[in-house]
Amino acid sequence: MYRTNTCGELNMANIDQTVTLAGWVQKTREMGGMTFVDLRDRYGITQLVFNREVDAPLCEEANKLGREYVIQVTGEVKERFNKNKNIPTGDIEIIVSELKVLNAAAVPPFTIEDDTDGGDDIRMKYRYLDLRRNAVRTNLELRHKMTIEVRRYLDGLRFMEVETPVLISSTPEGARDFIVPSRMNPGQFYALPQSPQTFKQLLMVSGFDRYFQIVKCFRDEDLRADRQPEFTQIDCEMSFVEQEDILNTFEGLSKHLFKSILDLDINEPFGRISWHDAMKYYGSDKPDTRFDMRFVELMDILKGHGFVVFDNAEYIGGICAKGAATYTRKQLDGLTDFVKRPQIGAKGMVYARVEADGSVKSSVDKFYSQETLQQMKEAFGAEPGDLILILSGEDMMKTRKQLNELRLEVGNQLGLRDKNKFSCLWVVDFPLFEWSEEDERFYAMHHPFTAPKPEDIALLDTDPGAVRANAYDMVINGVEVGGGSIRIHDSELQQRMFQLLGFTPEKAQEQFGFLMNAFKYGAPPHGGIAYGLDRWVSLFAGLDSIRDCIAFPKNNSGRDVMIDAPGTVDQAQLDELNIVIDIKE
Repeated sequence: MYRTNTCGELNMANIDQTVTLAGWVQKTREMGGMTFVDLRDRYGITQLVFNREVDAPLCEEANKLGREYVIQVTGEVKERFNKNKNIPTGDIEIIVSELKVLNAAAVPPFTIEDDTDGGDDIRMKYRYLDLRRNAVRTNLELRHKMTIEVRRYLDGLRFMEVETPVLISSTPEGARDFIVPSRMNPGQFYALPQSPQTFKQLLMVSGFDRYFQIVKCFRDEDLRADRQPEFTQIDCEMSFVEQEDILNTFEGLSKHLFKSILDLDINEPFGRISWHDAMKYYGSDKPDTRFDMRFVELMDILKGHGFVVFDNAEYIGGICAKGAATYTRKQLDGLTDFVKRPQIGAKGMVYARVEADGSVKSSVDKFYSQETLQQMKEAFGAEPGDLILILSGEDMMKTRKQLNELRLEVGNQLGLRDKNKFSCLWVVDFPLFEWSEEDERFYAMHHPFTAPKPEDIALLDTDPGAVRANAYDMVINGVEVGGGSIRIHDSELQQRMFQLLGFTPEKAQEQFGFLMNAFKYGAPPHGGIAYGLDRWVSLFAGLDSIRDCIAFPKNNSGRDVMIDAPGTVDQAQLDELNIVIDIKE
């Protein structure tokens, strides 16, 4: 055997036992006539001891070991004199009697330690070394545990895991597809699935009334911290359900994950907010509700007093930061610069402090009487010591989004976004459609299979923009961790939906005829949800990016710099696939 034990399990109960360990050299250090080696594997670190007085040649061999050498040792477990309380094996050490180098190693390009000296780029290039670090390995262990618990919970509710195809047809609606040429069908292409949406609906038609799948999905989108070109969904669908059934079932799954993974009991029901109210009070459809600071609209109070910026605004709104009146002018200027960044786009910011005597001191005092400023203070419920921050603009939705960015930044500065605190929320009643001014047409807010609220169906013919979707998102700490909807199961209603989205009957039949035909044979009422597994894991791990909870992620340009992908292919392969490359400038 290469090993009798791992490097993370030996303790005082193993004293005087002879053991064999194998792993990687974390570090070596010489102290007098002794050489100490920290041996690491996936399970932990064990200290090895080589004594020159007992076996000088063996000690010389130990002194030649470099970082990341793969070795095998045999020795006796002894109590450690200088105990290390920071590791589980810190009470013992191994007095080595045999050493075998299994593989020498080149000097790694960065230190394999929690506080590594490697930057993001080099760690991505040598990801197989980065994965040896505790910080990254722990994230993957968390991911593994989470998938086990998901399967356990859903299996207990009689869900069946079913695999759906990876090579499917392209559907141009929504995000961009990754496409795959077909050699056996010249000039034709598969697409990699953005989700298993139509297949899980077909499974409902097939009578598999409770389906789930932990599945890879692909979207050719611009990347950011919570997006990768390939990602993993916990994809679920149920038959004979209404929205409340879905919310209760998957709120239960979420609470199970909090308890089984973090040992955190969440007994109260998740909060609920309509999309309309989320945008009105937070400027976001995924609000961070760990802290309050809800928007207050100030049009009636601040407009019409001679301050041109406000007088010409379509929207004036603000937030109240409790106890933040101590902000200095430098800090306030910093917030002003923050909202004026190109990616946020505000033109400026107005602030007002509530003084100790209850009076209000504002950066636009000359335009407003104290009486008006007191009305503003009362609108916020502000108290002495509070700071009011105000934005305005000619576009209400855009200004609210800018105010949301300001709210989150102030929340960060005041320490209100504690990663160890969780606020869970359902956002419901989304619009069914969103209007594109550029294309002068409606697009589905979620996807074309989302059902309208039953009470809004009559509006499809008269006011489509007012129709609410039977859709829902789960939001935790300002992160959308999952979303879904009740689906359309009536073929006539689905045809109306396609028509409103600009599909000709021929186009609808070409792209989704298989689904429409299936509905004719008895489709049950059904609905579902898809969680982003990567986002769940990063949330529980307290990460700002999903990248470090994925074994081999892509960088911000969508490249795998470790294997240098994507890359070119041989001309022979292109010829076989009937592909000619013509790169546009």
